Amino acid sequence: MSVSPFKSAGARLFMASVLGFLAAMGPLCTDLYLPALPSMAEQLSSSASQMQLSITACLLGLSLGQIVLGPFSDAHGRKFPLLCSLAVFILASFFCSRASGVGELVVLRFIQGLAGSGGVVLSRAIACDLFRGTELTKFFSLLMLINGVAPIFGPVLGGQIMNFFQWPAIFLFLTLCGVAQFSLVFFGYSETLPGEKRVQGGMLQSIRSMLRLFGNRVFLSYMLIQGFVMAGFFGYISASPFVLQNLYGLSAQQYALCFGLNGFGIMLFAQITGRLCTAYGDRKLLFAGVFLSLLSAVCVAVVAVLHLPVAFMTGALFFFVSSIGITTTTSFSLAIAAQKGGAGSASGLLGVTSFVFGAAASPLVGLGGSSTAVPMAVVAVISSLCVLFFFFMARRNDKKA
Repeated sequence: MSVSPFKSAGARLFMASVLGFLAAMGPLCTDLYLPALPSMAEQLSSSASQMQLSITACLLGLSLGQIVLGPFSDAHGRKFPLLCSLAVFILASFFCSRASGVGELVVLRFIQGLAGSGGVVLSRAIACDLFRGTELTKFFSLLMLINGVAPIFGPVLGGQIMNFFQWPAIFLFLTLCGVAQFSLVFFGYSETLPGEKRVQGGMLQSIRSMLRLFGNRVFLSYMLIQGFVMAGFFGYISASPFVLQNLYGLSAQQYALCFGLNGFGIMLFAQITGRLCTAYGDRKLLFAGVFLSLLSAVCVAVVAVLHLPVAFMTGALFFFVSSIGITTTTSFSLAIAAQKGGAGSASGLLGVTSFVFGAAASPLVGLGGSSTAVPMAVVAVISSLCVLFFFFMARRNDKKA
């Protein structure tokens, strides 16, 4: 267990707020415009599956950017790559607001995700510079509390923007967020990875260190846990606007409130995890999260097959999504504890796995069209079963290590 580098709880909260705002780049890219998806599909003359492809493109950009920026930051520090990625994000978000077709939007969303990955991967790397062990779990739970504002207020804010403006205004808002983040990093962030702690040998050596992580079976198991958790989560993100609005008849505002409640669940369960990690340990809490995820995913499937009322669906989804607050917090700390290389490379691999799996799951939930919730339920159940499998693999490999 590491000792906190902050002298006061206020300083700790401030750092979590800064990193949470940066980490919110990923959720903001997806959550803010979810209420606008049906309207965008109509105005751009595209299908639900094509609009979900724009989510996939953004997720692919978020994943590929992390696997580059993570190792780069291990060799060259955190601040410079963070500023560069924020500058590109500002430009990409602005041009997204000017897109005239779904093809153009998909390309721009990929670039936006590529640039937005800087805030995601480097915020976690900075946290790893400062903490280890259960201290990292506690801080990461606090980070998720701050970061959780994005999924709660993102769709709500997106719905409000849609009440007064057209969908391009959502991307203009993202542009302003990028400007604010760039200013915050430029003027308020001090480098947390000094020269003597950086990977020597430049980017090439950082990549070699990252590749060696694939030989670490314990790290690999926790990495795959993160991946399958995100597969279920982004399957929910992609399908829920169409399932809850088109199938169950919720309005954009009602859907936004429902989505925000689930985001609050992630925050709540992450805070409970942070409170209990010292007493029970990360591994026991991870198992509790895995069990809750599988149980609630089965409930989602039962509701979808039996066509039960919307209250049953929203209740099952709440617990399925909320379990992410437990599984991601604990599996991230356990993965970092299992590696001995650069935190940026490890964070990048964890991030790229999460977003690649999420990107793969997003179009799958659209294969059955917008008139059934079964594909979303199938993705949730399969992903939860895979998480359970790799939990036991991680435990077995950890005993052998």
